[in-house]
Amino acid sequence: MFLTMVLLRKRIPGKQWIGKYRRPRIVTTGMKQAMIRRLEIEAENEYWLSRPYLTREEEYGHNREVRRARWEAFKALKTSKFPEHRYMSDHLNHLNVSKKWTS
Repeated sequence: MFLTMVLLRKRIPGKQWIGKYRRPRIVTTGMKQAMIRRLEIEAENEYWLSRPYLTREEEYGHNREVRRARWEAFKALKTSKFPEHRYMSDHLNHLNVSKKWTS
């Protein structure tokens, strides 16, 4: 079908850039240069990621104190917003106005 459309010089049906029978895209020199630039950046990233700054022994637990202090501050923040305890005796204290049954 595509060959027939090419030979008979018919138009590309529907949207010309998407679908099964789409118009082939022309690769320009700018597109090639941009791809080469992206590949160079990726290669540089792989280079730096392959050489870690810290060894595994240095990395293990290197930030423990800071993380613990941050966690304690977070816990204190959450508990400070929590309301104080309420007791049933305080809630029912208005009933102790006159204790006629005890006297």
